[in-house]
Amino acid sequence: MPELPEVETVRRTLNQLIVGKTIDHVTVSLPRIIQRPDDIDAFAMELAGHTVIGVERRGKFLRILLDGLVLVSHLRMEGRYGVYEQHEDVEKHTHVIFHFNDGTELRYKDVRQFGTMHLFNAGEELVSKPLLKLGLEPLDPAFTVTAFREAVGKRTTKIKAVLLNQAYVVGIGNIYVDEALFRAAIHPETIAKTLTEAQLTVLHEAIVATLQDAVNAGGSSIKSYVNGQGEMGMFQHQLKIYGRKSEPCTTCGTLIEKTVVGGRGTHFCPNCQLL
Repeated sequence: MPELPEVETVRRTLNQLIVGKTIDHVTVSLPRIIQRPDDIDAFAMELAGHTVIGVERRGKFLRILLDGLVLVSHLRMEGRYGVYEQHEDVEKHTHVIFHFNDGTELRYKDVRQFGTMHLFNAGEELVSKPLLKLGLEPLDPAFTVTAFREAVGKRTTKIKAVLLNQAYVVGIGNIYVDEALFRAAIHPETIAKTLTEAQLTVLHEAIVATLQDAVNAGGSSIKSYVNGQGEMGMFQHQLKIYGRKSEPCTTCGTLIEKTVVGGRGTHFCPNCQLL
């Protein structure tokens, strides 16, 4: 967490809240979050005076676009952004503050302290780490059935592990892989290359539909996720399989089971998703 739907929700919220604002100065209290440049003073100096012109997403990464610069931000497990008035108390675990010249602030809070920020000249971020080798965007028009088949159809590992690999398809994450595989009636331990064209087509449709439904619901607030306005996502109330171990399947009534695939807890229906 957060996964693609949550990051997309944050992106949309920040586009409403910070576009057009100009950075006066930046405060960094946890230097290791700033990965590029490796000097927090240089980071703050480069950003000062720049105006936010948009917020985009690549996989689970936010791309905060400024005039001439791009800030690539990964929220990791519990990173979150919020916009505040400068007089409001700063919450604990707030590690980076972007002070705007209109008296508001974009604050980055991260209890687990795993989040990262990389600053690039515009255009450099797409040909540099951490965005360099990311796979297909599942909500992009280029994510066709053909492109999906080419990316995953010949893999010799379990389909869940393939879908979690950001080099093939980005942003799906553990929750939504379980949901999409259930929707497509595919067992998570099925070897990817054994899936038929028909199954891959259904899985492609399930991935897109699951993610779009989650985005429309504002993401899933399983642990601490909120959007840039402090609002929880609601898709957790629509989950059919994830987190429902020993509950009856909504399709057939069989008790949902949980196993581990690719090091991740994995939920499935042993009747609907035959191996």
